[in-house]
Amino acid sequence: MDETRQKIDDFFDKAELWPAELAALRAILLGCGLIEVWKWSSPVYTVDGGNVAILWGFKDNATLGFFKGVLLKDEQNLLVAPGENSRSSRIFKFTDIDQIRAMDDTIRAYVTEAMELEKAGAKVDLPKDDIAYPEELLAKLEEDPVMHEAFEALTPGRKRGYALYFAQPKQSATRVGRIEKMREKILAGKGYQER
Repeated sequence: MDETRQKIDDFFDKAELWPAELAALRAILLGCGLIEVWKWSSPVYTVDGGNVAILWGFKDNATLGFFKGVLLKDEQNLLVAPGENSRSSRIFKFTDIDQIRAMDDTIRAYVTEAMELEKAGAKVDLPKDDIAYPEELLAKLEEDPVMHEAFEALTPGRKRGYALYFAQPKQSATRVGRIEKMREKILAGKGYQER
């Protein structure tokens, strides 16, 4: 068994939170013809090499996320943004296996629409990033050209994630500490939540 398959199997076999719900969602996604891969410490479901959906088991719910969820019609208003700064992804939250069973056809319809969007090459039109970088980050990038080059090479989403993460603390010293702590991840081209 290859390492990727082992990680996916372990995710489901060792899930302590929402194991039945995650297994049911997995069955739906695979039943729709998506390919299961391992990214971002989670099972990700793809079509034609493009990311369509992702599964998570959080404390409060099992989550099915759509990478380009904002493009889905969602006429029933079932999807929610995973966070206040989410611009593209949208999610379903589940707290009961019966909820998933009752929504089986609806979930499949959303998955099918998401697959069609991915196959068609649909893109989310994201406006130029409106996030202001904290002063501490700008100062660090100015004094550290290696980090500056690595930061500029990050994807827009990773840059945005770092800017939001660094700006959260009220104290400047805490912001500086976060920036210094993340230097190696930035140099490695990783987002702040990536391992």
